Amino acid sequence: MGAATADDERNMPAILDEATASPLRAEQESTVHSPTPARGAVAPRLCILTTRCPDTTGIVAAIAGFLAAHNATITEAQHYDDPYTRTSFMRTVFHDDGAGMPAVEELERKFADTVGRRFRMEWQFNEVRRCRALIAVSRQGHCLNSLLHRWSTGTLPIEVVAVVSNHQDMRSLAEWHGVPYHYLPIIDGRKQEQERRLIELFERVEAELLVLARYMQVLTLEACRYFQGRAVNIHHSFLPGFKGAKAYHQAHARGVKLIGATAHYVTTDLDEGPIIEQEVSRVDHTQSSEDLAVIGSELETVVLNRAIKWHAERRVFPNGGRTVVLK
Repeated sequence: MGAATADDERNMPAILDEATASPLRAEQESTVHSPTPARGAVAPRLCILTTRCPDTTGIVAAIAGFLAAHNATITEAQHYDDPYTRTSFMRTVFHDDGAGMPAVEELERKFADTVGRRFRMEWQFNEVRRCRALIAVSRQGHCLNSLLHRWSTGTLPIEVVAVVSNHQDMRSLAEWHGVPYHYLPIIDGRKQEQERRLIELFERVEAELLVLARYMQVLTLEACRYFQGRAVNIHHSFLPGFKGAKAYHQAHARGVKLIGATAHYVTTDLDEGPIIEQEVSRVDHTQSSEDLAVIGSELETVVLNRAIKWHAERRVFPNGGRTVVLK
C-alpha cells in the first residue's frame, strides 16, 4: 500500500522520538481551540449519556425520568431500535437545570442502581470535551491538511495532540500548525518495533483516537487488537469494492461509473471494519485514473472529517459488523 522501499528506509536516519517533535506554540494552545461563549453568558457544562441494551418498552422514559429526577435538562436526544438485532441505542445530551445536578461519577452510580441493571444496559456518562487524536500519515497530505485546518479553526471537536509518520514529507505542514511531528520509519522491515513505538507515543500523549489519514501501512494483528474501537481509517474506495492499494486504478480498469471513499474502524480484517461513513461521485469513460484520484481525494477529506466528528461526539455505536450513527 505505497510503503517505502527497503533502500529508502535504509537511507533514513535512525528513529527519532521526542527530539523530533516541535512543541505547540503557546499562543495557539491557549487561544485557538476553545469556543467562546456569547458575551455575558456562561455556557452550561454539557454531558453525554450513551446507552445500548436489548429493546423493550420504557427505555426512553426511564432515561428521561432519571435525568429529570437528578436536576438535568435534556438538550439533545437520538434513539434507534434495530429490528434485526432487537437492540436499542440512545444518545442523550444534558446539563444541570440550575437546581444542582450531581457530579458525573455520582450520576453513573445512581444510574446503575435504578436504570442500567434493570434494562441490562451498556452505558457511559461523559462530559463533553474535545477528543484527543493522534494522526498517522504517510506521503499524501490532503486528509491531514483538512483535519488540521478544521482543528485550527475550531470546527472539528478534536484536539490534535501529535502527527506521526513513517516519512518526513508532512513535517512542514504539521509544524506550520504548531503540532508535534514524530518520525517513526520502518527500518529493515522491523514493523513490530515501529508499531511498539507508535503505541508508546499514543499512550504518552494520552491520545484517545488514532486517525489513519492515508497512512499507507497495514497494521499488524497485535496493533489492530490494541487499537480496537479507537482507530479510524479512510479508504480510497466505496467498500466493499476495490480493497487494498491503488483502488482508483482498479476502479478505472473496471470502468466504474461511481467512485467513493469509506471511513471505517480498524479491525484485524483488512478494510473490513465497521463502516462509519461513505460518499460517492459519478465519473465516466473520459476520465483517467489520475482524474479519479483527484476526485477521490476530495471525497476522502469530507468522509474522514464526518467520521471523526461523529466519533468524537459519541454518535457511533458498534452493532455487530456494522455501526449505528445517531445524528
